[in-house]
Order: sequence, then C-alpha cells, then structure tokens
Amino acid sequence: MKNNTSNFTLTEKEKEQLLNISRQTLKQFVINEEVLKINEKDIFDNLLTKAGAFVTLNMKKNLRGCIGRFTANDALYRIVQQMTIAAASEDTRFSPVTEGEIKHIDIEISVLTPLQKINNIDEIQVGKHGIYIKKDFRSGTLLPQVAVNNNWTLDEFLGYCSKHKAGLGWDGWKTAEIFTYEAIIFEEE
Repeated sequence: MKNNTSNFTLTEKEKEQLLNISRQTLKQFVINEEVLKINEKDIFDNLLTKAGAFVTLNMKKNLRGCIGRFTANDALYRIVQQMTIAAASEDTRFSPVTEGEIKHIDIEISVLTPLQKINNIDEIQVGKHGIYIKKDFRSGTLLPQVAVNNNWTLDEFLGYCSKHKAGLGWDGWKTAEIFTYEAIIFEEE
C-alpha cells in the first residue's frame, strides 16, 4: 500500500468509485446492518493508498452526519467505508440514519493530506486549508469548505473551531497548537 498523500490526486473515475462505495456501504449498513464486502481486485490502485478522509452526509442541503479520520492505517476506500458507517450511525449530534432517509442523502467525501504544524496563522489560507486545533486533551477541526460555506474570515474560522469544536473558548486557539491540511473534496451530483 502506498502512503504518500502530500501530492495525492484522484481522477474523476476514482472519485466516482469512492462515492459509489460510500453510497453502497450506506445502504448495506442502514438496511442490513452489514458492512459491504468489496473485492479489492475491483478497486483502482490509487484507492489502496493510506489516507485520511471525512465523509459528510447532507439531507436536503442540511448536515445529517460527518465523521472522519486524519491518519490512516488502512486503504482509502476502507477508510471511506468506515467513515460512512460512522457518519450514519455514530455522529452524536444526530440520530442514526434510517432506511427512509437514504434516498434523500447526498454524500460528500474529503480526502485529506497529512497534518502540517504551523507557527503563524498567516500560513493559513481560508478555503484552501482545513484547521486542527489542539491543546492538552482538547481538540477540534473544521474542513476547508466550512469557512467558504459560511463566508468566514480567518479570525472567525479560528474562533469557531476553537470554541465550538475544541471547547477552548473563542480565543483559545491563541495558546493552542494549530495544524493545517488540505482536502480533495467531491460529492454526488
């Protein structure tokens, strides 16, 4: 398995395959409470790369679940499967997805580059970078698209992540470690 995601790219066909895997995994898990079995011989080689990913489930343009993992000890397609199941059943902000909701859910996948520790917030490019804030036993993250979708400034991006995701208060990021990452973001049409 390859393990370098810093210059990682995905073709349209690879994105389609990941979205299809996520969709079929969602159906199989919600309806039958089983993990979709996949023959690895049918998977594009690039999707065997170890990479972190987030899976976001949206229903009628509203968030319905989102869970991810920065680091990966498994192939990307398997991480997408695991995060699809987690977003559908383990996001504590929502009840588990029901069979009747499946057809109303749109799937978005964010494949992540490795975390990079920064020393100055000027290194953050809103819309390009996601942020991960960590202090002691508290941490939180926001994907790159969150700042764009909410039309936030850098200060709002940092403040919201610090307060609402890491639980450190609005200015808590000022004394925390900050990491950035990038994401290849794609969704169902």
